[in-house]
Amino acid sequence: MRLLLTGVTGLLGINLAWEALQAGHEIVGVGRRPLPRAPFRVLSLDLAVQGAAEAAFRMARPDAVVHAAALADLEACERQPALAARLNAELPGEIAALAARSGVPLVHISTDAVFDGQRGDYTEDDAPRPLSMYARTKLAGERAVQRAYPAAVVLRVNFFGWSLSGRRSLAEWFFDNLREGRTMRGFTDVFFCPLLANHLASLILAVIEQRLSGLYHALSPRCLSKYAFGVALAEQFGYDPAHIQPASVADAGLIARRAHNLTLRSDKLAAALGKPLPSWEDGLAAFHRQHLEGYPHRLRAWHQPA
Repeated sequence: MRLLLTGVTGLLGINLAWEALQAGHEIVGVGRRPLPRAPFRVLSLDLAVQGAAEAAFRMARPDAVVHAAALADLEACERQPALAARLNAELPGEIAALAARSGVPLVHISTDAVFDGQRGDYTEDDAPRPLSMYARTKLAGERAVQRAYPAAVVLRVNFFGWSLSGRRSLAEWFFDNLREGRTMRGFTDVFFCPLLANHLASLILAVIEQRLSGLYHALSPRCLSKYAFGVALAEQFGYDPAHIQPASVADAGLIARRAHNLTLRSDKLAAALGKPLPSWEDGLAAFHRQHLEGYPHRLRAWHQPA
């Protein structure tokens, strides 16, 4: 399978590329940053520019598409609403129309943040109520995909893992601060259900292989606070969890509004795939093994000059 993967240099994109290569697939990535040593083709395109998505399809001639590119920084979305609308709301519809025209499977990556977090335990049937510019534009992107290509898959996700920069995920942030012995804060009033990016990548490949369609929550079946996640990571790596101080997100001075309870049910996807989804505990253990085995360095080698 030749997989067109947008956002290939992002946290999910780079780990999905790795997992797809291990599974024997051919990757054509789209990213704004070069990957000189990547063992796959990378198209250096700015997808915010009109016509770039069509050019990517023309050059890649894909058998399937995963659209993971987005403006995912919540604070940046508040500061640059026009760019957020372009990348998160408009572009997904364009990608979906191109995939529909080509007749190839499309998996569009959305977010758990489309909900307001007032109660949690959300299913795919619950009405979204986004709080931030990021969440509003991502919800608009979901709907654009569903209009343009009803057979596409939309996955609402939350994930962590090793990135090219080493600074893209919450897990890396906790790890870096713990390694340096710095004190940090963890939110006790923000709950989520994160998957390891590699586990999410494997689920995405299974979704494509089984030709699913529709809206699914692709998250850990077990959830926890961000503070508890940091403590669990510290214990997994053998660091002192006392370096993580309990805090409230209300005191963080953030611009974008955050939902407090983004616990989502993933039963629908587990039933469709015929197997339970990995938990955050599974992911954290694998994240630690990856560190011990040098996986972050192998990924980052793709970014080194040729």
